[in-house]
Amino acid sequence: MIMNEKIKASEVQLTGINGEELGIVPTSEALALARKLKVDLVCTSLMSSPPPCKLIGKGAAKQEEQQARKREREPKFKEIRLTAHIEEHDFDTKKQQAERILKSGDAVLAVVRLQGKEGPKAKELLQSLLQELKPYGRPKTGIQLSGKQAAVQIDPIL
Repeated sequence: MIMNEKIKASEVQLTGINGEELGIVPTSEALALARKLKVDLVCTSLMSSPPPCKLIGKGAAKQEEQQARKREREPKFKEIRLTAHIEEHDFDTKKQQAERILKSGDAVLAVVRLQGKEGPKAKELLQSLLQELKPYGRPKTGIQLSGKQAAVQIDPIL
């Protein structure tokens, strides 16, 4: 992202703070206007002539760039394993672990290993986990019972 004095073009296509079109302006004039309004002049693309530039509040440009980077990154999967006969304290620990993972922007794959006829109990356990994690993530898939495990993928809310 090219900002303020780093813009080398002689003139720019300027857009105001509220998105209003200000037309083609000499770069020095655009920089003076940005200083006067106490904002940053940010070049959005170098591929055209004159380059399009926007007036953006101080620091907002960097925040916007960080948000874009965060959205670009593919979420990693972190698996959390549970058992159908988990105790309350252990469940809370696993829930906090999943919460931390979702807050960091990664997806959680909650897996319950099954032994015998624990399918309904495992499904109930995963539903309560989903309910507890609702503020931090939403299920990408439904609860899937297959063979020796029940699983659900939870994606973070960004």
